[in-house]
Amino acid sequence: MPPIGFIQDDLDLKLLILYIMDRAAGPITFLQLFELALCDAGVDYFSLNQAVNHMVATGQLTFEEDRYAITDKGRRNSRICESSLPPSVRWHCDQNLIQVNDALRREAQVRAQILDKEDGTATLCLTLEDGSSPLFHLALLSSSREQAERWGQVFQADPSALYLSIIKLLDQPKEDHHETQ
Repeated sequence: MPPIGFIQDDLDLKLLILYIMDRAAGPITFLQLFELALCDAGVDYFSLNQAVNHMVATGQLTFEEDRYAITDKGRRNSRICESSLPPSVRWHCDQNLIQVNDALRREAQVRAQILDKEDGTATLCLTLEDGSSPLFHLALLSSSREQAERWGQVFQADPSALYLSIIKLLDQPKEDHHETQ
């Protein structure tokens, strides 16, 4: 016999969704939400999809650019009802959220956006933030979208390398700048 989870009905599932969404560091995809909700054996894909769609329709969640976010209404409902979830379910959710939230924070701090130009070139806009303020914004012209994508991937893999290289270059004594010219 399969294990029986806390989630027994639609209301339980919605409470779980609100709990997860209230603690997510930013908007998440349906797949991320599904993986987080699997902390309970009573969750299935189709029920979760139906519950999420209903919560968007009732204004507890929003859906933009393939990601869901909790609204103020959803946050209020979550705070009111969170004690209805068993401590073991909350603990599993919190443990699962650690990794997702780390990835969401990093994604928010390190961004590479490509703007295509009419002449076939592209502008790569790089942003690195420390969580509360930008460390730098940099726009680079590239000869093609493919080149901009490569540069963006390199930046996202190790954003501090570019930042430290820029700082090192800017900190060189004035004499060193004349020698390179």
